[in-house]
Parts: sequence; C-alpha cells; structure tokens
Amino acid sequence: MADFVIGVDGGATRTRAVVLTLQGRELAAAEGGPGRVDAAGSEAALQIVRATATRAVAEAGARLPALALCAGLAGAGREAERSAAESRLHALGLAHRVLVITDAEAALQDAFGDGPGILVIAGTGSVAWGRAESGTVARSGGWGALLGDEGSGYDIARRALRAAARAADGRGPDTQLLPAVLERLQLAHPDDLVAWAASADKGQIAALATLVAEIAEHGDDVARDILERAVRDLVAHVEVLIRKLGPWRSPPRLAATGGLVDPGAPLPQPLFEAARRLGCAALPRPVRAAIGAAHLALRLAARAGA
Repeated sequence: MADFVIGVDGGATRTRAVVLTLQGRELAAAEGGPGRVDAAGSEAALQIVRATATRAVAEAGARLPALALCAGLAGAGREAERSAAESRLHALGLAHRVLVITDAEAALQDAFGDGPGILVIAGTGSVAWGRAESGTVARSGGWGALLGDEGSGYDIARRALRAAARAADGRGPDTQLLPAVLERLQLAHPDDLVAWAASADKGQIAALATLVAEIAEHGDDVARDILERAVRDLVAHVEVLIRKLGPWRSPPRLAATGGLVDPGAPLPQPLFEAARRLGCAALPRPVRAAIGAAHLALRLAARAGA
C-alpha cells in the first residue's frame, strides 16, 4: 500500500505538485505548464497534471499510485468539471482516491486551514475567497476575462495595451508603455499590435503585466495609474467579503497568492497596506496551494482508513 499523498495546484499559467508522507512531511515537488480545466476540453490540462505529479513522485523516490490525490484546479468551480476531472485523473492511475477542488479552495486551506480569513488570488486572473468565523464561505470575483478578472495580470496588460494604442493615435497621454511593449514583443510598428493581440492567448497577454510594473517604477504616470487601479479593484473584493462574512470578533486575516501578489511581485505591499486600513491583519508567509491540496489529500486518505 502506498504511504504518500499528492497535492496539486493547477492554474492558468503553471501547475505545481507536491508529495507528502502520511505524517505530513514534504518529500518532493515539481512544476509544469498550465493546469486550468474548462467545459471546452480539459484533457491537455489533466495530462499536464499527470506529468507534473509523476515527476514529483519520481523525485520523492516513490511509485504511483499514491494513496490519495487532491488537485486544486482553476476552472473547476462547477460540479460537471470537477466530476469529469476526478474520473479522468483516477483513470490515469495517479492515486487510489482522487478529489478535485478549485485552486482557490486549495490556497484557502493552506492559508487558514479550517479557520476564518480572506484570500486574494491575483495572477493571470483574479478572485477572492473568504471564510467566516462561523465557517461560511463566500467568493468575490472569479467571473473570467470577459466579465471580470479585475486587478489580474490579464486586466493590467489589457489596459496597458489599450493605453499604448491610444498613445500611438494621440488620443491618450504619451507613455513609455508604447515603445516598451513593442520592444518586448519584438514588433516594428504600433500597427503590428493588432495581429499580435488577435493571436495571443490569455497567458501571453497577462505576461505583459510585469512590464507594466517595470515602467511604473521608472515614473511613468500611465503605468502607475494602471497598477493603482488594479490595487483598488483587488481591495474592492476584500471589502465585499468583509461585509458578507462579518461580523468579525477579531481582525480578519488576509492572505494573497498569485504572480502579482506573491512576495517580490508588484502588488503585495500596496494591497496589504490598503487592507490594513480596512482593519485586516496580513498573513506573514507565502501561500502554497499545492500544500493546501496535499493536506486535504491526507484527510481523504484518513477517511479511507489509511
């Protein structure tokens, strides 16, 4: 019988897998490509989950199947996607028992366990989840690129591209975003942005958010305004969850994870500063959604009688 479990965090940009002993000790971890599932087809993402988990298990010196696997996957918010992903991952032979949840639920578990708190996720997309002291869970955001994703990398990059286009026309203020974007994308002329944007996927567009942060650091007002707008949008999610999940007997804890708000990223400091003004207490460590998923896998194994 296997004596380890696997936790997976699958997002729109990358997938992370971690292997834990049944006592909770971390043995190994691995990283792969995007692990987002959706109704249009999830096989490619689930194959990335399989490959990433397999590498982590090999690094741990173990052999599949694991006793249990919990995969927190972006796009798994509906029962249909969760059930289909669970069946497929079980069929791939990764574990005797498989549980699929959202990546946000996995991150919330690592941040707060079963306790209360608010988690902001801001990477390619954006969403906030919170748990009240009563155990009630609520969400703000998570509506996708067309209806939401405010404060995300995709949102920041899209605003930057629009600002660059307006600057090229003379309809908007001059900004270093225009020449910087052209250089980063190796485009010769602003008109070339049309074809690039039409062919780029969400992740490729969102990757430009780091460039916006670089330009803002050099004093560009347009880039700085875009980042400030992103922070306001993320804080709005926090405000909603404070109201929805209150009253709070103690200051709500706030955690953040994702490419924009992880340590060293552009937005964690202004986000936490704004949240402190709302009365929140910042979680003083990074969030690892794969670890949260692995701890839920340990529970799954325990229920199975391990």
